[in-house]
Amino acid sequence: MMGNVLIVATNHDSLKQTPHTTGLWFSELTNFYDKLKHRHIMTVISPKGGEIPLDHRSLIGLFKSHKLRKYYRAPGFRRLLEHSLSPGEVNASDYDAIYFTGGHGTMWDFPENKELQQLTGAIYENGGIVAAVCHGPAALLHVKLSDGSYLLQDKTVTGYSDREEAISLNKHEIPYSLEENLKIRALTYRKDAIPFKGHVEADDRVITGQNPASVKGVAKAVINRLEQKEFAEHPRSFRAVLRIPEEEQILRRKPAP
Repeated sequence: MMGNVLIVATNHDSLKQTPHTTGLWFSELTNFYDKLKHRHIMTVISPKGGEIPLDHRSLIGLFKSHKLRKYYRAPGFRRLLEHSLSPGEVNASDYDAIYFTGGHGTMWDFPENKELQQLTGAIYENGGIVAAVCHGPAALLHVKLSDGSYLLQDKTVTGYSDREEAISLNKHEIPYSLEENLKIRALTYRKDAIPFKGHVEADDRVITGQNPASVKGVAKAVINRLEQKEFAEHPRSFRAVLRIPEEEQILRRKPAP
C-alpha cells in the first residue's frame, strides 16, 4: 500500500531588507519528491494556497543538476507550485506524513499559521510522521498536542544553523535565529560541525534535516518510518509486496535449461 504525504512550501517571497528574493528552496521539494514518487502519493500545500515563489538562489543548481532542470521544465510539476492547496482544503486523517520544505520565507509564514499547527499536531497524534528540512523546522516551533504540550519539547532536532546563516550573509535579513528558537523549544538541538554538510535527526516520528544537503537523508528516514508503519498495520500485505522481488531474484539465479 502507498502512503499519503503532505508537502508544505512557503508563500512568502521577501527577506527583511530585500523584497521578492526568497521563497521555496527548489531542491528541497524536488529531491524529496523524487525519492518518494514511486512509493507514495504526495499533495503540495502552502499556508495561503495558490502560488509558491522560488528562491532565485536555489535555481543556480539548474546549471549542475539534470534532475533539477527536469522538474523545473516539467509543466505539470510547475502547475503544482502555481496552484497549491491551502491547509483548509486537506484533512489530517487522510495523511500518513507531513513534510515542511525550507527557504527563508518559511520563517515568516510557517510558525504562526494556526491551520498548519493543527494539521501537524493531528497527523502526529494519528500516528503519522512529521518531517522538516533546513528552515522548514520553523513550522514546528509552536505546534502543540491535544494535552497542551509542545510537539518538540521532548525531541532532538536540527535545522539551519546560525553559522550557516552567517556564512550565507543572511543574518541581517531574517526575523530571528532558527537555531536559538529550536534550542529553546526542543529537548536538544544538534548540528554538524561542518557547515552545509548533510545532517539528519530522526527522533521517533519527528525527522529533521539541517540544510539542503540533508533532504535525501530526510526522505530516506521518512520512507523507513512509513514502511515500519505499514508493516505494523498490514503485516501480511507488506510481506507479500516484499516477497515479489525476492522470488524474481531466485528465478533469475536458476540455471538455464
